[in-house]
Amino acid sequence: MFLIKQSINMKKYSIILLFFFSATLFAQENLIQNGPMKGYIDMKEAAIWLQTTKPAEVYMKYYPNNDKEQFHFSNRVNTTYDKALTAHLFADTLEPGTTYTYELYINGKKTDLPYPSVFTTQKIWKWRTDAPDFKFAMGSGAYINETAYDRPGKPYGSGYEIYNHIADMHPDFFLWLGDNVYLREPDWNTRAGIFHRYSHDRAIPELQKFWATTHHYAIWDDHDYGPNDSDKGFWNKNETYNAFKLFWANPSYGVGDIKSTTTFFNWSDCDFFLMDNRTFRTPNKRIEDNKTELGEEQLQWLFDNLVNSYGTFKFIVLGGQFLSNSGEYESYSNYGFAAERQRIIDFIYKQKIKNVIFLTGDVHFSEISVLKKRNQPTLWDITSSALNSGVNINGDKQPNALRIPESVILEHNYTMLEVTGKRNERVLKVTYYGTKGNKLYEMEIKPE
Repeated sequence: MFLIKQSINMKKYSIILLFFFSATLFAQENLIQNGPMKGYIDMKEAAIWLQTTKPAEVYMKYYPNNDKEQFHFSNRVNTTYDKALTAHLFADTLEPGTTYTYELYINGKKTDLPYPSVFTTQKIWKWRTDAPDFKFAMGSGAYINETAYDRPGKPYGSGYEIYNHIADMHPDFFLWLGDNVYLREPDWNTRAGIFHRYSHDRAIPELQKFWATTHHYAIWDDHDYGPNDSDKGFWNKNETYNAFKLFWANPSYGVGDIKSTTTFFNWSDCDFFLMDNRTFRTPNKRIEDNKTELGEEQLQWLFDNLVNSYGTFKFIVLGGQFLSNSGEYESYSNYGFAAERQRIIDFIYKQKIKNVIFLTGDVHFSEISVLKKRNQPTLWDITSSALNSGVNINGDKQPNALRIPESVILEHNYTMLEVTGKRNERVLKVTYYGTKGNKLYEMEIKPE
């Protein structure tokens, strides 16, 4: 009889214990509002981003996959409401070409994560081997519906499953080309509204695997900067800039003394120049000479670094189309910016800078444009739009004389770019995919 009672009591104790641990685990998981998201990564350093549901202390423990005893800790961050409860955690005791596992701790307790928490640093390869092959994906126009604040009628956002398909393709990183969130009327005038938009849009289920398994780099365009077609005159740009810094884990937020979203990174044998076409932009409707999208200081920074670049491909990442000469929407050829567009082209020609490729978004359809001139470097513009916001079904009607006609895509899509081949035989393969991962168009670009 005693044994039976003891057995019953032990079962009750086990059930209570299981309930306690389950509740504790749920409470820990419930402290994560968004993330973790993998940010920039180099040979010696990597960033992980996280947003909590309430103020908490956050840090991570990380170690090489083949040596769990060689662990290190990141910085510790106390998340606060004035910083949208976000944390940037830095692993800064890394070695090149090494895979690491990280463990996330919130308020001193390890948190189990639903996806593998690993990252691999870039290899050290120069003067040793051929450049490593790699692939990255990109896209623009991510509209997440929220009925209370959307325009009446048909929802502008759809096809969220595209993000799961991108994650399943396992790109080394993803480039967000702007309009990564769409600020609405209740959002852009206040910090609370801006924080709400980022926090709400990050939380959809279809993005969670994507955040956790892919490294992310971002620029912005008008809709994450402010109202539609906004420019340097937008009164609240300091707050949207602050939010950009809080919600993206880029290598920097400006270069030198330039306060902007401009940044730069290398991947293998390629250079990426992430440009800011909003902070210094002359208003579209302003009538004057010498209008600028980038501002003189940012433009000179780009010129200096293009000249110094040894990248096989030099990718200039820009919110709006650069090469298109359609003169419509916010392409560089419209609203009086054509002179600065030509100035950039002339500089590339004069300096004989080869293999410059613009990566652009904004226009809600995709296409590839190419500018070929005898005895001058060929210029490319690969436009990728839109991920899941509204599609411009008349994009092919825009009179862009530089487009490759068969490259036009009038549906939701993203672009995968692969750089492969031995030294002096590198090739860039460009492939567009649809919402369900179906191949839409592909081509190859060989260095000159």
